[in-house]
Amino acid sequence: MRAHSRLALLAVCLVAPMTQAQTPAQLSTADYDRAAKTLGDRTGPLVDGMVNVVGWLDDGSVVYRESTAGKTRFLRLDPATGKSVAAFNAQALADAMNQARAGKGAPVKVDMLPVSGIKRDGATMVVDVRGSSYRCDDKGCTAAAAAKSGDEPGDEPGVASPDGKREAFIRNWNLWLRDTATGKETQLTTDGKPDYGYATDNAGWKHTDEAVVAWSPDSKKIATFQQDQRKTRTMTLVDTNVGSPKVQQWKYPFAGDKDVTMIERVIVDVSGVAPKTVRLQMPADQHRSTCADDVVCDGGWEDVQWAKDGASLAFVSTDRGHKSATLRVADAATGKVRDVYKETVATQYQSAPALASVNWRYLPESNEFIWFSQKSDWGHLYLHDLATGKLKRQITSGDWNVTQIGHIDAASRTLWIRGVGREAGNDPYFVHYYKVGMDGGDVTLLTPENANHTITASADDKYFVDVYSTISTAPVAVLRDGNGKQVSELARADLSRLKAAGWVAPESFTVKARDGKTDLYGQMFKPSNFDASKKYPIVTYIYPGPQVGSIRTRSFMSAQGDNQALAELGFIVIAVDGMGTPLRSKSFQDAWYGNMADNTLPDQVGALKQLAAKYSWIDATRAGIWGHSGGGNATAAAMFRYPDVYKAGWSESGNHDNLTYEDDWAERYHGLLEKKADGTTNYTGQDNAAYAKNLKGKLMLVHGLMDDNVPPQSTLQVVDALMKANKDFDLLLLPHARHGYGVDSYYVMRRRWDFFVKNLLGAEPPKEYDLKPVK
Repeated sequence: MRAHSRLALLAVCLVAPMTQAQTPAQLSTADYDRAAKTLGDRTGPLVDGMVNVVGWLDDGSVVYRESTAGKTRFLRLDPATGKSVAAFNAQALADAMNQARAGKGAPVKVDMLPVSGIKRDGATMVVDVRGSSYRCDDKGCTAAAAAKSGDEPGDEPGVASPDGKREAFIRNWNLWLRDTATGKETQLTTDGKPDYGYATDNAGWKHTDEAVVAWSPDSKKIATFQQDQRKTRTMTLVDTNVGSPKVQQWKYPFAGDKDVTMIERVIVDVSGVAPKTVRLQMPADQHRSTCADDVVCDGGWEDVQWAKDGASLAFVSTDRGHKSATLRVADAATGKVRDVYKETVATQYQSAPALASVNWRYLPESNEFIWFSQKSDWGHLYLHDLATGKLKRQITSGDWNVTQIGHIDAASRTLWIRGVGREAGNDPYFVHYYKVGMDGGDVTLLTPENANHTITASADDKYFVDVYSTISTAPVAVLRDGNGKQVSELARADLSRLKAAGWVAPESFTVKARDGKTDLYGQMFKPSNFDASKKYPIVTYIYPGPQVGSIRTRSFMSAQGDNQALAELGFIVIAVDGMGTPLRSKSFQDAWYGNMADNTLPDQVGALKQLAAKYSWIDATRAGIWGHSGGGNATAAAMFRYPDVYKAGWSESGNHDNLTYEDDWAERYHGLLEKKADGTTNYTGQDNAAYAKNLKGKLMLVHGLMDDNVPPQSTLQVVDALMKANKDFDLLLLPHARHGYGVDSYYVMRRRWDFFVKNLLGAEPPKEYDLKPVK
């Protein structure tokens, strides 16, 4: 679901019945060429002065990437002077990379270096590129470390300690330690066994070889768990190959299962001669978090936080249905656990409104903790006493949401935070940056521009880089100090070449939700040759949530997926965040809790009708819909539950039955499986197969046969139901694709264009148009 292909299609004109004398219109290769030119790999290089922050260095400077004319350079800015210099010798790095990669593909270009990270080590810069590291100084660049593939013993991916001297990794279900300087390895645990291993990263939909650990700040202790999945059911995928099929299997818990994966929390002390494992004195915990449908958040294992001295550890336990969250503190030496605070909600608790990170903080030095709650219907921060759990004061308040805590300055007792919806007259989804005192006082706005702000702050929040824009205005990158004062302007993007190439910005709009009073926010994409005297079919791009919505971003992008490309072929394309999606009030997001089959569809249908009533050039009788993953589910649901509204639907990799999907997703947003006296459950009728008999329009189902997120049988259940109902439909199975389609993506995209051209425009696309990525 996350987190966001075909057989031949029958061309059918849905505009009006065709006589034998009529022939469908023909779209040309030039029409498809014009559409392809609006894709991101074509339009991105046409934007000049784009800035992306690589990271802040320990010396207080920041490294950023600036792109102009499709070429990039890396600069290092000193906040004290406001001046930028080259971050490293780019030519020397390119030469070193090409020497290391001799005979392994095309040479690396100096103005297109694929840098993924950078840090300072004394007088040298350590630059990460394509899984390898290079040390660069005034004399040049040399390879610092080989890429770690994880395929050979001794080369497992490790999690580095704060001091960088050691890294923890998994081998044979046990936790090990590797000295980063010498490569010496030490086994930390010995009782790990298959499906009952230490630090293993497996949420079912996600499974990697990386270790899930939290190092103490002094690098002497490791918090982790022994993950018990011995009774968890097994997922099986079969690859497509010559000869005997290759089978892939791993543990995958399903919604409603009696036995699911559990974690037994431990602390491993690595400060002595021999490692010591301390088990926390508590029952096994659910494999859950307050930030996502995995124990790991965007920033790592954030629901576990150490005291600065490493003497204690705070963590949040979440029950299986996410209805309660309990803050606990453990003594790192003894493993004794104390319950501090518990919040219980009617639907599901989360520690940030968009489930990207956690917003609670462990502050043992002041005997306090900060707790995030939506108990006022809005997401805010509350300061509590750590000893008693009692509330001391509410830090933020009002009809808006804190989305993320940045830095906490203990001396001044000041917080820096991201938030949405606070500034009157602004798009309520625009992110702004603020500071606020923990002991009272007003919230101070640090980013005044009416735009969406992407903030990258230094560790101490003395400075932050702010890149702000809207979907129709060019990004501006500035450096500000911790009080919001602009120190310098890094770059101001220039869209001149992009606009000269025919780019048109998407348009924002608002419609009313199903309740007739709540504003919903959407984006509309029109053809660049839009003619208001014509009638255009309309296509809805959908992702229903509940953890994100259909709108990809409120910031500038040269292309938002292929929304504009599809519009270029003769469509109006829209995306609307309906009720049930985040970043508004808690009640807004919980609008259809316990009824995931809703999929925001009442709001999508309402938006369609309101727009058609407002604009004569929208033909709502030719309406299509498409989406991927949760959007694939919603697309099929739209075709089955609103068959008189949607005439064509393109459904990719949908979780069409949440009992055929991993446990945490539906159990969080729909509730635990409950059996009723009549033999039904609260999941009965929630699956798309139950309504497949209602299909009237044209439906394409797409799925990757190696999808290890949403298993392919989820789509095949719908296929089976459609066949039993004697319904015509189309199916495309991708033999090697996972949840993301990878090398098949452009083929799938082209087939999707063909599908809507045939079934909504009533036209013929150019045969087998060769759509490929720009290299």
